[in-house]
Amino acid sequence: MRSLLILIFSTVAALTAWAALAFFGTTNGWLRAPLAPVGDMPSFMNAASEVIDKDYQGNAAFVLVSGGEIIGDHFVSIGDPVDQDTLFQVASLSKWIAAWGVMALVEKGQLDLDTPVSDYLTRWRLPESEFDNDGVTARALLSHTAGLTDGLGYAGFAPDGEVQTLEQSLTRAADASPGADGRVRVGIEPGSTFEYSGGGYTLLQLLIEEITGETFAVYMQRTVFTPLNMQRSTYVYVEDGVPNVAKSYDVDGTQATRFRFTGLAPTALYTTAADMTRFVQAHLKAQNGAPAGRGVLKPETLDLMRQPHATQMGIDIWGLGTILYAPAKEGGYIIGHDGNDEPAINAAVRLNPATGDAIVILETGNKLLATVLAGEWVFWQTGTIDFLEFSMIAGEMFTAIIAGWVVIMIFASAIGFRLMLRRRAWRRTS
Repeated sequence: MRSLLILIFSTVAALTAWAALAFFGTTNGWLRAPLAPVGDMPSFMNAASEVIDKDYQGNAAFVLVSGGEIIGDHFVSIGDPVDQDTLFQVASLSKWIAAWGVMALVEKGQLDLDTPVSDYLTRWRLPESEFDNDGVTARALLSHTAGLTDGLGYAGFAPDGEVQTLEQSLTRAADASPGADGRVRVGIEPGSTFEYSGGGYTLLQLLIEEITGETFAVYMQRTVFTPLNMQRSTYVYVEDGVPNVAKSYDVDGTQATRFRFTGLAPTALYTTAADMTRFVQAHLKAQNGAPAGRGVLKPETLDLMRQPHATQMGIDIWGLGTILYAPAKEGGYIIGHDGNDEPAINAAVRLNPATGDAIVILETGNKLLATVLAGEWVFWQTGTIDFLEFSMIAGEMFTAIIAGWVVIMIFASAIGFRLMLRRRAWRRTS
């Protein structure tokens, strides 16, 4: 009996140890080599450019930043050439910039992060639910912890088609991505968990319009783009014929449609590699001594935005409008945002605020090239798999865990069988 108890205890310990080993091995990339020697910026620039040249299927703009200054860039296209000033649609990367617009209202005292957003709204109301809508605050919306279950994802509207009003979209988005509920409503207890919500940022867009009396696009131009010298960035749909706009490509290299959106804040930004580099630099103290935030936001507001506000599996993953990709060696987090939309739009920006190092990638024609390459940059910077890449490879990790458990159980069963035979033999001879 004692031997059996020892076997059970040992098996449980082995199962637990294997799961922990697989988890920490995955998150720390134990079987993975960095794309370039750690700290060697020119080598990373060259290696990343080679990856882009091999894997791009449409167009791409890539900028590498060190200490707040550009140290290299790379541009490719199968069609019209692209450069640092080419406008790209960047999907959900739009949310990070929109969050600056929200926090600017907080700094001016026009918006309280913890007051129910319903107190500010007149044009549309959250539908009643079994949960308390007063838990839906700007803080909760920015961090995807408001309990909204819309699941959006927006697919957009045809360039020449009718676009929903904000109120119609919030009630039920006609352009909801496949599988999304599309209704902005509270379906989970606010504050209880992280639940990604594009609709939450459409609600923030309405909140900005209600407070300021301006359209969202006009407000963002006045409050963020102009002060930061983001010269071409806009939330207004860019019509065909405007010069130096990146064509959208599908994964087979065919040209795809650029869609219109009602939800501007969550998904509709047009920006350039140069403008996103300026946005990254605005998070840092300038060489002339100007503080981070460049007069749009205060440094302490930027610090607040990168404090953890949401977790998954015990890992800090989200601040206020920004993703927390991985802990930085110098303290704090690697921050930024990604964007991904159909058919094959992908954008990724990562920044280490402690060092001023950053990567900017805007591309179409490959669904994940920007995200994967930005993840390589995070691993190269920190030696840790970033949160977004971890979510992409979690299935492989769980497969490895289950396979290991099967082996352990087979081994434990074999030992148990031998113990049983010995016990029977002992009984026959005693």
